[in-house]
Amino acid sequence: MPTDNKRVRGPEVSQNPSLFRCKPAEAVPLHGPRADGRQRDQVDVRPVFVRCGLVSQAKGSAYIEAGNTKLMCCVYGPKETERKDETDMKCGRLTTDMRFAPFSCLERGSWIQGSQDKDFSLMLQESLQPALCLHKYPRSQVEVNVVVLENSGSVLAHAITCASLALADAGIEMYDLVLGCSIRQDGDSYVVDPSYMEENNSSSVSSENQGGLTVAFLPSLNQISGLQSDGAMTEETLTAGVRTCTEGCYKLYPVIQQALAKAVRKGAPPPSES
Repeated sequence: MPTDNKRVRGPEVSQNPSLFRCKPAEAVPLHGPRADGRQRDQVDVRPVFVRCGLVSQAKGSAYIEAGNTKLMCCVYGPKETERKDETDMKCGRLTTDMRFAPFSCLERGSWIQGSQDKDFSLMLQESLQPALCLHKYPRSQVEVNVVVLENSGSVLAHAITCASLALADAGIEMYDLVLGCSIRQDGDSYVVDPSYMEENNSSSVSSENQGGLTVAFLPSLNQISGLQSDGAMTEETLTAGVRTCTEGCYKLYPVIQQALAKAVRKGAPPPSES
């Protein structure tokens, strides 16, 4: 029997797709160490891997990896603004776009921007805009595009940090870097830099002090540029949560500084021989 040359042959050795199925999620521990070994009620953030200048087509780019949370950010501009009005004549415009890759979550999503993506894009813009010197870019716009490659919790906080690093890599004048940190309040206990399971699980029976908090912080100026919270928390709990998030941002600051300095040294011209 003649063979069908147009048919694409499969691999000679293959395995059942069920072997690669995700294991069922384990329950979040109520007391003691967290699932990844970090401590509760302490400023214990995940180790962070950061790189700048990975996308050559963009003016500036950054990649951040915290645990299994992975994000990529690209910055384009400043370039001529598409919509001109009286405001654009005096200062520039910042546009942000944040999207989740279809394979980033446990359930495959759509590439079309949903309501959560639009909310995160607006929060990202509100957090970054106070740190930019947009008055030095009249009639121009700066585009920030963030793609979530894998969602393992604290996406908005790490998106703020990644976008700030990409803006600095692009050479956009800024008053200070913007770092993000988030906590999850569960009754009298809290976790810093929560994972995806910790964000979506409530282990406390009481409905008081249940919610999440994300803070965008300018470490050199000691100012908060953005704050987003959900759930129900008392004023004392919210104040303590903001203080905890700022401490988490200070822990990330040396890592971000080192990554940015490494990118600057890599892009600097070699010293001239005299």
